[in-house]
Amino acid sequence: MGAGIEGRDEGNMITVSTVGRQSRGYVAAMSDTSLLGRTVRLVQLSVDHAEALFPSASDPEVWRWMPRPRPGSLVETREMISQMLADRARRCFAVERLTDKAVIGSTSLYEFDVAQGRAEIGATWFDRACWGGPYNAESKLLLLAHAFDDLGLVRIALRTDNLNVRSQQAMTRLGLVHEGTLRSHMVRQDGTRRDSLYYSVLVDEWPSLREKLVARVAAKFTV
Repeated sequence: MGAGIEGRDEGNMITVSTVGRQSRGYVAAMSDTSLLGRTVRLVQLSVDHAEALFPSASDPEVWRWMPRPRPGSLVETREMISQMLADRARRCFAVERLTDKAVIGSTSLYEFDVAQGRAEIGATWFDRACWGGPYNAESKLLLLAHAFDDLGLVRIALRTDNLNVRSQQAMTRLGLVHEGTLRSHMVRQDGTRRDSLYYSVLVDEWPSLREKLVARVAAKFTV
């Protein structure tokens, strides 16, 4: 494990351990990385996490807005994770709850273009029992801190289904900018076509968003 990078925000410590820096390129900078927060640790996703992730990934309500087909078995969960890991422009994480080391979800940085300084956050899901807690907010905080502060990216985008009003409201509350809508962008699991709403945050907007995320995690955090 390489050198640690630490930053403190209103009592929230974020530790990023990585073997490389941006100047060495995407693969070197992103390998063997873990991101540590107050309530979760993001660790490199592997097929070994399939058993822990299958209950949430197979939950129809959890998977409602995911464009990828919902896995119906442990074998399909392993296959899905293998496909995600095969994408060289994607960095996939399992979300580990610190209190009991349980794997409660997954999230990814993808569509990496290091030369242009941009990426997207997505493929995020959590066990339903964890909804409303600090875990999703802190996962976003850790990914954004890694993207902007460690990798030196200048733009992060997020996209959502036009029918997923809850997600749209959450991104608006955080202050992400709605850039526009890609019409008939993707096919939903039921065969209908969805519009994708795009939101983004730029590096000069990151300090304000970081404060909001830190405050949200603190408000939801219980010892």
